[in-house]
Amino acid sequence: MRSAVSFPGLLEAFFTERLMQQRRASSHTVASYRDTFRLLLQFVRSRLGTSPSDLTLAALDAPLIGAFLNHLETARSNGSRSRNLRLTAIRSFFRYAAYEAPAHAGQIQRVLAIPNRRPARPLVGFLTRPEIAALLAAPDPRTWGGRRDAALLLLAVQTGLRVSELTSLRRADVILGPGAYVQCTGKGRKERCTPLATPTVRTLRAWLREPPQGSADLLFPNARGGRLSADGVQYLVAKHVAVARQRCASLRHKRVSPHVLRHTSAMELLQAGVDRAVIALWLGHESVETTQIYLDANLALKEEALRRTTPARSRAGRYHADDRLLGFLKGL
Repeated sequence: MRSAVSFPGLLEAFFTERLMQQRRASSHTVASYRDTFRLLLQFVRSRLGTSPSDLTLAALDAPLIGAFLNHLETARSNGSRSRNLRLTAIRSFFRYAAYEAPAHAGQIQRVLAIPNRRPARPLVGFLTRPEIAALLAAPDPRTWGGRRDAALLLLAVQTGLRVSELTSLRRADVILGPGAYVQCTGKGRKERCTPLATPTVRTLRAWLREPPQGSADLLFPNARGGRLSADGVQYLVAKHVAVARQRCASLRHKRVSPHVLRHTSAMELLQAGVDRAVIALWLGHESVETTQIYLDANLALKEEALRRTTPARSRAGRYHADDRLLGFLKGL
């Protein structure tokens, strides 16, 4: 334990010792936490007039942290999710500070007691079978980029891999033949293997015959042979969705991001009758409760439940109020 703890030294040790050495946090986590403290220190400097290098741990009390979180929502128009992510980084630092600066235990506990903002939970977006077919048919197979994009989109829809998992895949991570699968390292450095369907195996086998780009052995490199960025994947998805919208009218009313492809994979599994626990393992979820969002969004399953519970000698259907006032009360 340090005899005299300065806030700058504590923050530096939090990043170098706790995050990077002890927890071996991913580069994405380190970058997210770094941005959080850059925003916090800039806010504190404008609020207190104290430069970050002269700041003390005692100055970062719960009211100041609360004001910073309110600033994120009001001045920066951050939503509840972004606000909660910033609070997660701050809590992680203060839990570390509790061991290194026990004299500030009371102040630290008050900061740790700041609650998350409960976000609204909109229904997840996903693609239907016709929309999937239109999207997968959009890339031009006559070009190298089109063949790469076709393989990437098919793998994303079938496996539900996250963008970071897709872009970090190497050619050696694809195991073809009997029992074909793809292996990746996901959140929390957890490794998992995901089985591949026969159409995906055919597409990937053809793609692997393409000459590798660049010196790296990346499965889906960019045009210069380097790793695709998240923005690059977002761009190629948007480009092919624009083409698919010309063939599938329902896509014109949907916002399709790379993460929607992950949701689509989950919904395909759910509609096929796969158990929630298996879907959680498939997607690399920390908890099976995370998979609940797909049950909430699946209207077809709810319609089937309604059909099964319809009383005898009555016709299945949705409730329609026969009175304006009853309709108003029903809609509340």
